[in-house]
Amino acid sequence: MSNTAITFIGGGNMARSLIAGLIADDHEPAAIRVAEPDVNKSEQLSRHFGVRASADTQAMLQGARVLVLSVKPQVAAEVCRALADLLPAETPLVVSVMAGVTDASIQAWLGRSVPLVRAMPNTPALVQSGAIGLYANAQASAQERNLAEEILRAGGLTQWVEREADIDAVTALSGSGPAYFLLLMEAMEQAGIRQGLDAEAARLLTIQTALGTARLAMESDESPAELRARVTSPGGTTERALARFEEGGFSLLVDQAITAARARATELSGELV
Repeated sequence: MSNTAITFIGGGNMARSLIAGLIADDHEPAAIRVAEPDVNKSEQLSRHFGVRASADTQAMLQGARVLVLSVKPQVAAEVCRALADLLPAETPLVVSVMAGVTDASIQAWLGRSVPLVRAMPNTPALVQSGAIGLYANAQASAQERNLAEEILRAGGLTQWVEREADIDAVTALSGSGPAYFLLLMEAMEQAGIRQGLDAEAARLLTIQTALGTARLAMESDESPAELRARVTSPGGTTERALARFEEGGFSLLVDQAITAARARATELSGELV
């Protein structure tokens, strides 16, 4: 895949994170192009990564095997309609990292049937540690699915779903998920300060605890429930803290929050048509 011609439409943070990951995986910078109207962004991308970047979308599309749509959802319709007349006769694989924009909408705006993979990344993809949900439409071949997965793996872990509607569940769980963990970290940090720790100590202990726990869970064959049970000694401090969490309805509240996020993701998909 190192020489596969990839064109990014939009050079924002998600495009930058994927480009950084691709180059770290030995993808040829010369095979990557970015259509970006902001001259400063284009120059930064070219200077930092050695890729070709320009406001000339037609020039950036030449020879592209993969087209990555990485613009804000609010301008998706305008951008896709502008692309409709510029796409080559041999349609490239289209990969969309635009939240809430459906396969049907993209097909309609492009004015043709295209092999398409929708991806729902999250912000840790900016440091190549994301969790990325993927959905492929019926036009995408097995080879194209593999190609899309190779590209998105540059941002972190990838996980396929078979139904497009499940992308809304991915959005609610992992797409919005970093904010849930950050909210807990924020609360833990403030609690540590109230217990007498200085602010920097509370911050560093909270962050390292989150990082270490995530790594432990990722590298263990045990489930989070099993790992939690192993560190919860009967009559100990952890047991008392967890009991207070459950008294406050912690598990139910998490379920309600993720359900609400999914409902909003579904609403947004209906609005961006």
